[in-house]
Amino acid sequence: MTTAAPHYRSIFTQFLEYTQQKNIVNGKKLHAHIIKTGSTHCSYILNSLVNFYAKCHLLPEAHLAFKAIDNKDIVSWNSLINGYSQLGGRHNSVHVMQLFKNLLSEDHSVVIPDARTFAGAFTAASALMDSVGGKQVHTVAFKLGECEDVFVGSSLLNMYCKAGLVDDARKVFDEMPERNSISWATIISGYAMQRICVDALELFKRVVAEENQHVNEFVVTSVLSAFTSPEFVNIGSQIHCLGLKHGLLSHVSVGNAMVTMYSKCGSLDEADKAFEFSSNKNSITWSAMITGDASAIEEGKETHAYSIKLGFQHQIYIMTAVVDMYAKCGFLDDARKGFDNLQEPDIVLWTSMIGGYVQNGENESALDLFCRMRTEGIYPNELTMASVLKACSSLAMLEQGKQIHATSIKHGFGLEVPIGSALSNMYTKCGSLKDGDLVFTRMPSRDVVSWNSMISGLAQNGLGNEALELFNKMQIEGTKPDYVTFVNILTACSHMGLVEKGWDYFKMMSNEYGIIPRIDHYACMVDLLSRGGQLNEAKEFIESAPIDHGPCLWRILLSACRNYHNYEIGAYAGEKLMELGSQESSAYVQLSSIYKALGKSKDVERVREMMSQRGVSKEPGCSWIELKSHFHVFVVGDQLHPQVKEIRMEIYRLSKLMKDEGYHPNFDSNFADLEVWDATI
Repeated sequence: MTTAAPHYRSIFTQFLEYTQQKNIVNGKKLHAHIIKTGSTHCSYILNSLVNFYAKCHLLPEAHLAFKAIDNKDIVSWNSLINGYSQLGGRHNSVHVMQLFKNLLSEDHSVVIPDARTFAGAFTAASALMDSVGGKQVHTVAFKLGECEDVFVGSSLLNMYCKAGLVDDARKVFDEMPERNSISWATIISGYAMQRICVDALELFKRVVAEENQHVNEFVVTSVLSAFTSPEFVNIGSQIHCLGLKHGLLSHVSVGNAMVTMYSKCGSLDEADKAFEFSSNKNSITWSAMITGDASAIEEGKETHAYSIKLGFQHQIYIMTAVVDMYAKCGFLDDARKGFDNLQEPDIVLWTSMIGGYVQNGENESALDLFCRMRTEGIYPNELTMASVLKACSSLAMLEQGKQIHATSIKHGFGLEVPIGSALSNMYTKCGSLKDGDLVFTRMPSRDVVSWNSMISGLAQNGLGNEALELFNKMQIEGTKPDYVTFVNILTACSHMGLVEKGWDYFKMMSNEYGIIPRIDHYACMVDLLSRGGQLNEAKEFIESAPIDHGPCLWRILLSACRNYHNYEIGAYAGEKLMELGSQESSAYVQLSSIYKALGKSKDVERVREMMSQRGVSKEPGCSWIELKSHFHVFVVGDQLHPQVKEIRMEIYRLSKLMKDEGYHPNFDSNFADLEVWDATI
């Protein structure tokens, strides 16, 4: 054995050298030499062989070498587990989780996982957003006392943050006996991803005050990513100064984060300065600048032109940002030109273009492009599927949505965020509440978007009580509601006429969660009061609103006044709309009819003349229905439908049947000309 030891040591040293160099040719030759000389019984050699193939990303060969080991130790398992884990991707991460389960099986119970094993497993669970599997691994790590290791703790933090479970992540962070810069950066980034800026900033202040040595480029970029609205630009500037003090601006990632922060906060001049002073610009820097200019199309076009001048027009990252910028500004033709310019667009670019169509309401174009993408053999990612499902939701295309669901299963996507949220939203928007609830309950983890989708679906389908019950459950489970949640809750209260409860939720929003009410919330409250017949209260609420709401709130009140025949408040709301220069024909028609009801013929003529002078016109109403995979579109006054005669005959039959059954519609002669005049404009 002593004579063989130097030989084994020599082979082991050579494997380490070839692994560092990723010298596949010499490594395979050495593997052949091992087989030829019968050195396959030394565990050190076999483990180094598995490690060599894994580090060279030859995972099938690594797996074969692993299977050939009779007495596997923890090094054998870790070499393969971390090989798959470090390579990343869904397929490799699934392998990691399966290997971990195999390691814990009875046949291998003599081998105990260590810190490296858990770090690899948590990394895989993060990539899969598999919070259920991650929690199971967490349980084993806790039982074996491995959670105290700083690398295991940081990997565990990352897993919970990626799954959107920041409360669980915070518990892990607070219990860590030792933290490094990665730990701090991960938890701050976790809050940033959930747009919980206050907590992200609070932790950043802690690390600066308590553990200043951990303030590095990772921590700074993490906290800067949390600032996406104008109120945080001053704090972002202070962190900019802190980064300058610590000499971190030389890191390209920090420069990119500065440009992105200023852009998202609306300070484009500061973003331009940060961009100009960035000494190490890369494609991501340009992408950040172009994306930031999405709110100012002219600056965006200038940046695009400058990038072309520098020869970056074929850089995939930059062109993706260009497409995204044009799409966000609503310039879809320009976005499509940028997309078509690249000979081989990658999945990120396809997703940006599809998402751009969906964002701008061009849902049919989004679905067409998705079909073309599949035809060209491009595999979708989670964001692609989420965008396409959103298109199906907007078009109420249940059957197509089910097909997209089947496609997501075929490609191995589960019900994790964002696909689970998009699926639940699609089913509920299409009226299939049972399927929506089934997806929702089976999601391994739910973020606030998931809860919002389900609450909205219940509220919009007349199940207000169920929506409020789900909101209570959301609070119990510790998910913090956002402004969208309260829009959905107030909508549910409005549909059920729960005025007092609506007031309670409106106050809860700011008092308990610090959410400043937006125009959507004020609109919901006006609708709630108006539906409840409290028109005076609605009028007073609008006039006391501290935000610039334009014509939105008065429009809601005007419609309610017509329903309740309150012509005085209706005339007041209508005149407010006239003062604001409303371009909606319905406002003029309703106000004119109200004046007719009040016997004010001069005001009737005045409103009609005002409408004509302002060039206000009405687009014809349009609706559609899907039957047997075929869409039937109906436009007001349209005679082009091939079955228009049969349709009119059926309407006549139903109308006669209603009259025969004794149905008498509520009829207000004061509004008799509303539809007639409306049809002529």
